[in-house]
Amino acid sequence: MNEPVLEIKELRTHFLTSKGEVPAVDGVSLVVRRGEVLGVVGESGCGKSVTSLSVLKLIPKPPGKIVNGSILFQGKDLVPLSEREMRKIRGDRISMIFQEPMSSLNPLFTIGQQLVESVKIHLGLSRKEARRHATGMLAKVGIPRPESVIDEYPHQLSGGMRQRVMIAMAISCNPELLIADEPTTALDVTIQAQILDLLRQLNEENGTAMMMITHDLGVVAEICTRVVVMYAGKIVEEADTEQLFENPLHPYTQGLIQSMPLMNEDKERLYSIPGQVPALSLNMKGCRFADRCSQVMPICRERLPELEDKGSGQHCRCWLYPAVKEDAV
Repeated sequence: MNEPVLEIKELRTHFLTSKGEVPAVDGVSLVVRRGEVLGVVGESGCGKSVTSLSVLKLIPKPPGKIVNGSILFQGKDLVPLSEREMRKIRGDRISMIFQEPMSSLNPLFTIGQQLVESVKIHLGLSRKEARRHATGMLAKVGIPRPESVIDEYPHQLSGGMRQRVMIAMAISCNPELLIADEPTTALDVTIQAQILDLLRQLNEENGTAMMMITHDLGVVAEICTRVVVMYAGKIVEEADTEQLFENPLHPYTQGLIQSMPLMNEDKERLYSIPGQVPALSLNMKGCRFADRCSQVMPICRERLPELEDKGSGQHCRCWLYPAVKEDAV
């Protein structure tokens, strides 16, 4: 279970804009192991979705490009692979559930046409066998009357049903890594709970490594085993889920948890982190969170801290905490 499926090392993904080069992902390193669910959290614009799209090499070129780093999948670097080589991996060994199923499903084709085509390409089945397999996948993700739904169009299904179809497409080839980008956004809480239960079941039954991209800490607490917190293109904290909620170290993580509503508290107004996310640029100096931090020190504005082990495997990028020396571990 400790076997790494995905290792991202010092990944840098930049975008060329009218205001210059923007480092959307700036030196990100993380590991996803077999059988675990890694949560990647942070507010909009922090770089979490760009990180996931970089793994599949779906960054639009131009204006985006991977300028540095490696993305090791089962020990093989994906960065230098050609588009033809990546097509053999996408949807087969690595699958992705996108945020908005209505924009990911082609409205001109039936559910079956879109699902069967993927199965035929990657599993080498005949059309009849692929249709039978696709119907089974729809049933597996809890879609009622799958024999009829397979011939319907995306607009005929509800949001929750479309999201289930996206999950069926993602798992149809039994991928080794499943990336879920905000899979429960815009769904009501009942459907959200059903989708999370489905993803948890798939993870437990197949041992599939999962990378959950979300801004919702409630989703993280529900399904993730380990969490990476991103801010302004960088990882600021990494820890086991229980550890993160019990003892958040970085002021940004503390602010995120403090802003969560609690069932046993009656508040007129939820906490919000003051200030705004900084505009990203190549010449940024100091800690990215310094202008919004209530515990800021002079060194925070001068030097960017490293992401270091602060004890018990919890890593944090902050000057407030001394790093654990290797000989002390």
